[in-house]
Amino acid sequence: MHVGQFSSRHFWETRYRAGGTSGAGSYGRLAAFKAAFVNDFAALNAVRSVIDLGCGDGALLDLLELPAYLGVDVSPTTLARCAARCAGHPGRRFEDFDRLGDRDAAELGLSLDVIYHLVEDAVYIAYLDRLFGLSTRFALIYASNVDHDWPAAHVRHRRFTDMIADRYPGWRLAAHVPNLFPYDPARPNDTSFADFFVYARRSESAALSSPAPEPRWPPAGARPATGQNSG
Repeated sequence: MHVGQFSSRHFWETRYRAGGTSGAGSYGRLAAFKAAFVNDFAALNAVRSVIDLGCGDGALLDLLELPAYLGVDVSPTTLARCAARCAGHPGRRFEDFDRLGDRDAAELGLSLDVIYHLVEDAVYIAYLDRLFGLSTRFALIYASNVDHDWPAAHVRHRRFTDMIADRYPGWRLAAHVPNLFPYDPARPNDTSFADFFVYARRSESAALSSPAPEPRWPPAGARPATGQNSG
């Protein structure tokens, strides 16, 4: 599908409505790796509130140990399912991307396996504006960071660090943490082309473990999934 005809919102709503998941990146050892890093960072930096821009099917939530959490997505179907899934957790709520406002700001913004799914330029820029506009202290981005074509219509790799440096001068890249399971085309479902990029406002110092925390693997309730890093 040509980029000019592609709608990322329509793609994900259609996928979730048909019973699809967020993909391999939200399950198994990749999910464990992401959760270990996010949990460790939030604890080390005494983060009290989190906004997750692109929460997907909510599978990763089973592994996250966070305080007040707001999950955001463009799919009404997956937001309804996430809300039902977390009905017993009063500290978790969910909202449509287009309904966000200043009241939704949080200390830590999460962008996990999202940026390379933002195929349209306008959607990509609007997303970054929300991420850095609603994050008050830190932003964690887990994505590839290279301009590169990909066979799948819903994937477009972008070198986002240059745009962030130019567009959000109040922020700095505090750390780049490589993936423990770098992409191997022979094992697309349990390796990833995404790394962690830690951003902090210039008034903040970001504490990180050294070395990065090891994921708890296998996590309880781990389920298989197919499709490289679709969530």
